[in-house]
Amino acid sequence: MVDLALRSATALLIALERKETSSEELLKHYLSRIERLGGTFHAVVTLDADRALAQARRCDAERARGEGSGALHGLPVTVKDSFETEGMRTTSGGAKEFLAHVPHRDADAVARLKLAGAIVFGKTNLSTLAMDIQTYNPEFGTTNNPWDPARTAGGSSGGSAVAMSAGLSALEMGSDLGGSIRIPAAFCGVFGHRPSYGIIPTRGHIPGPPGTLAAPDLETAGPIARAAEDLDLAVRVLAGADEACAVAWQVHLPPPRHVSLRDYRLAAWLDEPAAPVDAELRERLEAVIGELRAAGARVDETARPGFALEDNVRLFMKVLYGSMASGLPEAQFKKLQDRAAGLPAEDDSFRARLTRDTVQTHRDFDLARELRERQRALWADFFRRYDALLCPVFPTAAFPHDQSPDMAKRKIGRAHV
Repeated sequence: MVDLALRSATALLIALERKETSSEELLKHYLSRIERLGGTFHAVVTLDADRALAQARRCDAERARGEGSGALHGLPVTVKDSFETEGMRTTSGGAKEFLAHVPHRDADAVARLKLAGAIVFGKTNLSTLAMDIQTYNPEFGTTNNPWDPARTAGGSSGGSAVAMSAGLSALEMGSDLGGSIRIPAAFCGVFGHRPSYGIIPTRGHIPGPPGTLAAPDLETAGPIARAAEDLDLAVRVLAGADEACAVAWQVHLPPPRHVSLRDYRLAAWLDEPAAPVDAELRERLEAVIGELRAAGARVDETARPGFALEDNVRLFMKVLYGSMASGLPEAQFKKLQDRAAGLPAEDDSFRARLTRDTVQTHRDFDLARELRERQRALWADFFRRYDALLCPVFPTAAFPHDQSPDMAKRKIGRAHV
């Protein structure tokens, strides 16, 4: 028998409906596992057990009366500690300015989980202000990979991925700007989905500062789960226009393009000179391609979208750091402006590009966004010919913890850029 804590959210909802378990029993099981395993993983950093248990009992009573029809009714879930939660501390990775921050309202995405009947009972760890692809901070410590505690869980949604892999929650919500859902999900062996920008509202996510209404360019919210079917379940709960836009438009999520795997036309981009993939990882990816072909799928390993990966990475960094610049303190931004002004024109190092991209003009940012739209047009053409592109999430498997303060000097410093 599979431990309840390790079943998919979909399977748990069926078990609740059949009264094979109760919301209270399931929540207590997760709380017990967190108490027992928390010191090993450092994944769940804040709990709201009393309120959650009271809600679980209400859900059980509603179910007994034949009430409570929400898609996640009575399901205990956790969310990344960058999402504001009413009455529960939200620190965005132990940021010192938010250590005492207890919001009066839920982030929009959290509110949708609750509206669907989910019991939000805890918050999961992340890198400080979601600014690293590893998960650690001075307040809550280092989140360890559940398969090997000496290795990183990834970031910034590392606590979210570990909560799923270690069976500490039924479903998780993370956020992703530059890989923050995808990398930890891959490193921890679970499922994560970064939806298209704007599909799930990010109001109430920190950063930006509490109260921010304009979402940073590229920032998304999305689910992390133990099964692919749970991603579909969660996205259908979370997707939709925010309150301000809902009067004008709605989201319609299209059905799958095909029913049978044999009908799918797939492309695979398994290696790239600009970002070489570890040989052992490449071997596993090729094995997956072989299994897909054996199941009848057509896989083209030569198809490419029409631009060089190096050009795409540079453009991504320009848009990424340009969109993040507004969140910097004025003094820090001014210091970067002065540093950029003193850079030699021929300096094309990682640090120099990061500095220039952070303080770029609005004109340069708009020009970069235009180039992005041109690349999106190439992708649109690509996906008229192919149903999906299979590629590595990261060039390596989870690597040993490396918390050097100078990211450019880390052993993995250039691998993710």
